[in-house]
Amino acid sequence: MIGIIGAMDVEVNSLCDRMTDKKTEVISGMTFTLGTLCGVSCVIVKCGIGKVAAGVMTEAMILRYAPSLIINTGVGGALAPDLSIGDIVIADRALQYDMDTSPIGDPVGLISGINKIFFDADKDAAERLVTAGEKLGFAVKRGTVATGDKFVSGKSEKAKITGLFPDAAVCEMEGGAIAHAAYLNGTPFAIVRAVSDVADESSHMDYPTFAKMAAQRGAELLLTFLSGLSA
Repeated sequence: MIGIIGAMDVEVNSLCDRMTDKKTEVISGMTFTLGTLCGVSCVIVKCGIGKVAAGVMTEAMILRYAPSLIINTGVGGALAPDLSIGDIVIADRALQYDMDTSPIGDPVGLISGINKIFFDADKDAAERLVTAGEKLGFAVKRGTVATGDKFVSGKSEKAKITGLFPDAAVCEMEGGAIAHAAYLNGTPFAIVRAVSDVADESSHMDYPTFAKMAAQRGAELLLTFLSGLSA
């Protein structure tokens, strides 16, 4: 079974609509939709926005359904200068840029207790997702996904993240938490981010304009990926 997590309705509804043999279950107030998607057994949940919501729903999904792979799909703000609205980022790894115990000597992003900054995505899934995006004719980039509980909408905020993590390609609010929970449970994960804005002063206007289009691209990519698994 493949687990799919998105933060918002726009990121998961079109996938749920394509499912067959559907049934639903409610866990921790969120609806999990189970069924078959492109010939593959899947479970999908809208986790809600932010790291806590994402982590809770990832843990619930793993404990209840034991997916062989979790894919987080959604939109994000471009950090890499070569990304444009509508482009796709497939994570090589994820981090939480707002985890900061640096006043006591730790590097920014270090998760206390497990002593990790970066969580590596499943390599096979990432490669297959890149192939699916290229098959659709999308501009696809591999890179680091930077997660924090903040909608980044200023050049100074953007520069702070890239100053700490120069290879960060996109910023968003769930992927690093999903990666963290997946790591603790030994579950492979992948992250797909379609660029909805460029994380600067124009983001508050670009995001509502382009988020739906970007989310739909992410959904199309996942459908192509799943079709490849069942071929």
